[in-house]
Amino acid sequence: MTPPSTSPSADNICDHASVGVLISSPGGLLVFERAQPPAGIAPVAGHLAPHGGPEAAAYAEVTEEVGLAVTHLHPLLRQWRPNKCRRLPTGPTGHQWWIFQAQVSGTLCPSEREVRSPRWIHPDQLQQYALRTVAYAEGHLDREEFEHEPGLEPVWVRFLHDLDLLTVPAGALDRIETVL
Repeated sequence: MTPPSTSPSADNICDHASVGVLISSPGGLLVFERAQPPAGIAPVAGHLAPHGGPEAAAYAEVTEEVGLAVTHLHPLLRQWRPNKCRRLPTGPTGHQWWIFQAQVSGTLCPSEREVRSPRWIHPDQLQQYALRTVAYAEGHLDREEFEHEPGLEPVWVRFLHDLDLLTVPAGALDRIETVL
């Protein structure tokens, strides 16, 4: 009998490529607390592998995480971010990110494995979550406090700042880099 393999599967190895998907409604931007590390409140996101290219991954991650169907996808930005992830690292730490705006259909049906407390938030609430992340990056909150009551997932602060969805001073953005 052959023993089970102890080598990691392709799904557990970091491909250094991720997508993020912004879904908006009159109620605001769809965000949720991540049920798995890294801690934070974030929009839909995930690795490209095993989905193929960025667009295919965006479609798949929306369905996997929140149970909605993408009807239209619009690219917003592409950016390298030095963020860690829970997958096994290979090469440099970080990911090439593709951020999209999506129109969706269907009924919100969040994945219990990946999503906690999905909600639609307005820009002022988004700003408050960003300020909590700044407080964490500046050492005013420890990791346990941030995980218990998270702000934005740190990697998202610069994306949302660059997209003019929130405002964070440059020095604070730089400090957030240290907690990615």
